[in-house]
Amino acid sequence: MLTKKQLDLLNFIHRRLQKDGVPPSFDEMKVALDLRSKSGIHRLITALEERGFIRRLAHRARAIEILRLPENMGGVPAPSANQTTAAGAFSPASARPPSTPRSTPAASVLAALEIPVMGRIAAGVPIEAINQITHQIAIPQTMLSSNGKHYALEVRGDSMINAGINDGDIVVIRETDTADDGDIVVALIADEEATLKRLFRRNGAIALEAENPAYETRVLSPNQVKVQGRLVGLIRSY
Repeated sequence: MLTKKQLDLLNFIHRRLQKDGVPPSFDEMKVALDLRSKSGIHRLITALEERGFIRRLAHRARAIEILRLPENMGGVPAPSANQTTAAGAFSPASARPPSTPRSTPAASVLAALEIPVMGRIAAGVPIEAINQITHQIAIPQTMLSSNGKHYALEVRGDSMINAGINDGDIVVIRETDTADDGDIVVALIADEEATLKRLFRRNGAIALEAENPAYETRVLSPNQVKVQGRLVGLIRSY
């Protein structure tokens, strides 16, 4: 039996994993649960881990996976690190409930779609804009939105590490030119540089915020920033 706070936190983590493919930060958890300090979040996380609902992955910032959900949340487990995409990389959206029969190899192929990998994206100092396809990668259909085009980028840098996005990860992006505050986006700066950051609108300006305190937030005028897509999934190789 989970307490209300434990259930609220589990539900918040689950919803964020479904939306962004990465778990929320401890600060975001604290705000969402209206707690005064992160120590309360640490206690809730520990309690959920001890009860077998989540697992923290060692040596990775903000790496939390949901192992199972209580019945009043559908009883559907979230991703397991042992599950892989058709490309052989871990996908937060590739888990299936234990009651679902294992797919045959042919069915697994049908459940995946190939999308283009457009090169590398900087999670740190912006690099040259992405403009050419390097190869294709198979992505589970469950990770892709039913509408819109998608592409993938290889992450270079550590500025988004506290969002669970590490150097060498593959991020799955849905093409869009709009974003809500707090969304992780591919931002094109001055039509020359591309970077992966959280986007916020502040006093008529655009703030591109890292998830690593070593990097400063870049504040730019709206005409300097074009949103090229929003993060919808993450693939990691172990």
